[in-house]
Parts: sequence; C-alpha cells; structure tokens
Amino acid sequence: MTTIIPAAATLEGKKGLVLGIANDQSIAWGCARAFRAMGADLAVSYLNDKAKKFVEPLAQQLEAEIFEPVDVTGEGELKAIFDKIGEKWGKLDFALHSIAFAPKEDLHGRVVDCSREGFQQAMDVSCHSFIRMARYAEPLMKDGGSLFTMSYFGANRVIDNYGVMGPVKAALEASVRYLAAELGPKGIRVHAISPGPIKTRAASGIAHFDELMNKAAERAPEGRLVTIEEVGYTTAFLATDGAKGITGDTTYVDCGYSIVG
Repeated sequence: MTTIIPAAATLEGKKGLVLGIANDQSIAWGCARAFRAMGADLAVSYLNDKAKKFVEPLAQQLEAEIFEPVDVTGEGELKAIFDKIGEKWGKLDFALHSIAFAPKEDLHGRVVDCSREGFQQAMDVSCHSFIRMARYAEPLMKDGGSLFTMSYFGANRVIDNYGVMGPVKAALEASVRYLAAELGPKGIRVHAISPGPIKTRAASGIAHFDELMNKAAERAPEGRLVTIEEVGYTTAFLATDGAKGITGDTTYVDCGYSIVG
C-alpha cells in the first residue's frame, strides 16, 4: 500500500530562514534538519568568522541556498539577510529565531543586582531582535507564514540560576502574543517554542545547568530530557499548512515537565 502524505503535512516548496545555529548540538540545528527533511529550502546564518567554521559544514548538509553572517547587534546585518532573501527568493514562508544572550556577570547574579546595561543587552539580543526579525519578514510573507522563537519555562516560573533570562523570556513570550495579534490578519502566525533543558553551547553559560537537567529528567512525566530532533519536528509541524489554526501560543516540548515543574 502506497503511503500518501497530505500536502498540508509537508514543507515542500516553502522557503525558510534559520537564525542561531552555533554547532550540531544547537536547537536551531535540530529545527533546520527537520525543516529540510520535510522539504523546505533554507537560508542559514552564522554569527561571525569564528563561528563560520562550525556552521558552514552544517549549512552544506542542509543544501542552504543562502548562507550569510548575522550578528543582531551589528548595524544592518539582520536586515541584510532579509534583503538577500528578497533578491533570491522574493518571498519567505517561515523564520526561526534561536538567539539569546546575557552578560555572564548579570546572568549569574541576582535579578535585583542586574546592571542596566546588561539588562538592555539581554533584551536587545534575546527579545527585540525577534521583533525586528518579524518586521523584516512581514513584507516577504505575501501568502502568510510562520515566525518562531525559543523560550523556556523560566519565563513563567522562577528557576534557580536562570536569573535575568527569566524576565527577558517573559517579555519575549508577551511579544509573541502581540505580534500574533498584529500580523494575524496577514496570515502570519507567531509561535514561542519552549523546550526542556538541553545541553547546548548557550545553556552552558547557566550556572549549575547539570543540576537543572537532572531535576527536569527526574520530574518530567516521561522521565527523560527532550532532544533537539523532537523540538525540531514540533517546530516544523507548526510551519506546515496543517497548523494554520495555531498562533500566539507557547508550545512546550519538554517531556511534560512544565505541567509538574
């Protein structure tokens, strides 16, 4: 018996942008692989020349049609990749923002002691850059589309050692809701994806992260940690036409930890 996959369950013919791959342990890499496996053509960014040697082989595996440097703190760099997409493709169907940063001294300290400069930098890189991404993506999503960003349970509950990123992720999730309301009339859906703890390069900056992972694995109903592949395929599903009725929510991919944590 021949299996027929409904068009609504694939990404064939769709064009997508992936921001935030650092290496093959990145959540963004898990998402990019799922997007590509489901048929999408991809544009991929890398942070700088130092990161390029790690990301370029991955972009080649994805057969990425666009591969450009993007430092969201650099003047014009984020806009430049959207200009490139406009020139090459003339449209965009989905975009993933998997970028976050806070200075170590602010991340490891109490929120009440966070510096003004550190808070502003964390908000700019981790939250406002997503808003800017949405602004640049909007004119390219002529037939609607999907925007994704990565959050964490610490946006809603106090998580030991998560520090200033808790308020920042809360702002990010609120931004998702407002963007979904504003862009919904154009058929553009906006999603926050909230994975359970995963040992990525970015997560290594959180103090006592191994303890956090162990606690999550012990308390999660499934008794384990989620993988980047599982996060990837959940995100890819939300980019398909089969998920057109979903927008503005935070989707937890955490083996159930958020219901008991």
